[in-house]
Amino acid sequence: MGSQTSLHVNPFISREFVLVANQGSGNVSVFKVGLGGALTQVSGSPFTAGTGSGGMGVDQSGKFAYVSNQNYPSPTGSVSAYKINPFSGVLTPVAGSPYTEGSSPYAVAVDPLAGKFVYVVNIFTNDVSAYKINRRQGSLTQLRASPFGADGQPEALAVDPLGRFLFVPNTETNNVSAYTINPTSGRLTQVAGSPFGAGTTPNSAAVDPRGAFLYLTNPNSGNISGYSIDQISGALTPLAGSPFTVNGSPSAITIDPYGKFAYVVNTTGIFAYAINPNSGALTEVAGSPFGTGTSPNRLTVDLLDSYLYVSNGATDDISAFSIDPASGALTPVAGSPFGAGTGPAGIAVWGAQ
Repeated sequence: MGSQTSLHVNPFISREFVLVANQGSGNVSVFKVGLGGALTQVSGSPFTAGTGSGGMGVDQSGKFAYVSNQNYPSPTGSVSAYKINPFSGVLTPVAGSPYTEGSSPYAVAVDPLAGKFVYVVNIFTNDVSAYKINRRQGSLTQLRASPFGADGQPEALAVDPLGRFLFVPNTETNNVSAYTINPTSGRLTQVAGSPFGAGTTPNSAAVDPRGAFLYLTNPNSGNISGYSIDQISGALTPLAGSPFTVNGSPSAITIDPYGKFAYVVNTTGIFAYAINPNSGALTEVAGSPFGTGTSPNRLTVDLLDSYLYVSNGATDDISAFSIDPASGALTPVAGSPFGAGTGPAGIAVWGAQ
C-alpha cells in the first residue's frame, strides 16, 4: 500500500479540546488538553444537550459540534448542534437546535474532508439520517432523500478520510452496509454487494487515515473484522487473517492519526494493535490490555497523535494515556481519570491554531 501518510495530524495546533457526550446526564463535557495530556473542564461545562446524549461529532475545522439524543422512550430522537468558541472551547447552541431525528439516534459522523454533511444512525428505524451543514451558522437541513435504509439495528458509522464512502455496522443482522457519498449533494448510494458479512453484533467501526482499511468490533464473537476498501467502488474484501481475536467482548475501536495503531476497548481494558501498512493485519502490542475505568465506552486519539482518551460509562470519567510513538504502548497520564458527567459515551477531539 506504500508509505504511510496522515490526513489528520496538524503540527501547528496550539490548543486541543476533548468533547464527551454524557448519556446519563444529558449534557456535554468539554475539556482543554493541558501539559502532558491532562484535562481541565472549560468554563460553563457541562453544556445542556438532550435525553440520552450518546453520539458525538465535530467538523474538521472545529467550528461546530453535533450530539445525538436518543430521547428514550420517545419514538423520535434529536440532534443538538453547537458553535464552538475556538479560544475557550465553550459551546453555544445553534439556532433551531435540536433537530428531530429517527428512533434512538446514536452514532454521529461529520464528513472529514469538506465538513459539509452530518450523518446519524437510528437504531430502531434501521436507517441513516443525512444533513447538510450551513457553513456559516452550523445549522442543519435534512437531505430530501434522507433517511437512507441500513440493515438491522445500526449502532455506529465511519466515513473514509476523503469523504467518499460511509460504513455502517448492523448489530442485529451481523453485517456492514457500505455507501458511496455524493460529494455535491451528500446523498448515499449503497455499494454493489452491500451489506457485507461481519462477525456477531458488530457495533463500532473505524477507517484508517489513508482510507485503505476498515475495522469493526464484534462483541459477541470476540474479534475484529478487517477489510480492504476498494478505492473506486467502496466494496469490502476481508483481510488475510481476519477476523482478529480479542480477549473479551470488544465494544469500540479507534485508529491513531498516523494509521500505525488501532485501539480497542472491552471489559478487561484497552487492547493496542500495530497495523501492518501493506496488509492491514493487526498484531497485539506488548502490555495489552491496558487498564482503564469501569465499562469503557468509546475512545479517541488526539490530533497530535500523543494521547488516547477513553470514556468510562460506569465510573463517570475519562481515562487519559500517553502513546509510545514507537510501540503504541499506553501509559496513564498524571491525574487520570478525569471526572465527566453521568454515563459518558461518545467522545471527540478538535484543535485550533
